Amino acid sequence: MTQPTKTILRALAGETLPTPPIWMMRQAGRYLPEYRATRAQAGDFLSLCYNPELAAEVTLQPIRRYGFDAAILFADILLVPQALGADLWFVTGEGPRLSTITSQADFDALKPASDIHDTLSPIYETVRILSRELPKETTLIGFAGAPWTVATYMIAGRGTPDQGPAHALKDENRPVFEALLHRITEATIDYLSCQIEAGAEVVKVFDSWAGSLKGDDFDKYALEPAKRIIVALKEKHPGIPVIAFPREAGEKYVGFAKATGADCVALDNSVDAIWAAEHVQIDGCVQGNLASRHMVTGGQALVNETRAIVEAFRKGPHIFNLGHGITPDADPENVQLMIDTVRAM
Repeated sequence: MTQPTKTILRALAGETLPTPPIWMMRQAGRYLPEYRATRAQAGDFLSLCYNPELAAEVTLQPIRRYGFDAAILFADILLVPQALGADLWFVTGEGPRLSTITSQADFDALKPASDIHDTLSPIYETVRILSRELPKETTLIGFAGAPWTVATYMIAGRGTPDQGPAHALKDENRPVFEALLHRITEATIDYLSCQIEAGAEVVKVFDSWAGSLKGDDFDKYALEPAKRIIVALKEKHPGIPVIAFPREAGEKYVGFAKATGADCVALDNSVDAIWAAEHVQIDGCVQGNLASRHMVTGGQALVNETRAIVEAFRKGPHIFNLGHGITPDADPENVQLMIDTVRAM
């Protein structure tokens, strides 16, 4: 197998680089004026997701502006529930709303995992456009939500502070809960596989609410589905690197890469970088983990924390990123300061 030349692919293959490659979760988004202009052109958020030309355009905008080492496909984790037959809409200022899955009858109304592709075909076209148009040195990352996180929205019909409705269904109707997780898992494998076939060079699985699963529940409903997805993708696409992000996993970050087969574990900013270097990076590449608030506040604190993270992870493979997505109130100048700080070290 030929050695990768793109910096992110090299880090994912286990190489320790003198300067860590950089990208940023939600780097195509509302903090950029050019994004807001394209979003207005599209009309609404879902129309933007399903318009391949405009979705590719907003994916390219932060690459043009900042020269990140990777572009992440512009889409949303809730397109999979919609493709499975859930109603999905967005309320301005409040976020997503979905029809709920709380009973066997609700579950039975969903489509099979194999029937998602008519709905999601515009996403694959976006990937094909990006594969052609990105600079040759820029890695293209595809993504999906992890089954537990996607299920929390499908069960509650919206985001919730504690994922309470999903925990309740898990405790009160385990067969329906587990059937839903299985359906999402199968759909996610198919969805990511099609992204890879369209040109994605890396895929990332976002488990944004993994931290609310404790003990055995974490192993059964965060770790095991991640393992199933990663094993299936690597069987279909040998050599494809996978980044896993079990956000707020805490101690459960330890050993997650080995247990699932992930090539990289993305870290949130609730864990200390020095601790993570000692306990997580020993198994391979890590990604992270600057607090998103620094993109709002900037200044010397941003510089100091960026340097500390790079220094902590300097002895192993590392991709520099935030510990969560950049927020709409971020200052684009602070993003440039972060990049300049990393690349000057």
